[in-house]
Amino acid sequence: MIEGVFGDRGELYFDIDLIGADGLVITVEALLDTGFTDWLAMNVQDMESLGWSFIREQERQTASGESKFDLYEGTVSFDNQELTIPVLGGEEITEVLIGLPWLETRRLVVDRKVGLLTLGEE
Repeated sequence: MIEGVFGDRGELYFDIDLIGADGLVITVEALLDTGFTDWLAMNVQDMESLGWSFIREQERQTASGESKFDLYEGTVSFDNQELTIPVLGGEEITEVLIGLPWLETRRLVVDRKVGLLTLGEE
């Protein structure tokens, strides 16, 4: 189980390790976006610097309409589990986003009143 932190406006942030093709591990704060239906999204420049493999270009529906994204394969470590997952990349993405697939096998506990935010397998 990992503990998260609340942003200034109540956003849900969790640390996630991004693992480069060379084995370099970079820890970043990722925003849990419950409206995002993929595993992970981030700026394409960051994915390229990690040496992640480009798969193809993909069209996706967003709140502002259809947009093109680059699909990469990336390796992450989350809650001590290393996973290779599809990652959406775009020039306009300014934060690392994690989406709904993380909640399929993990329990999200949010109690802002007491400052409790966890994501784990319990």
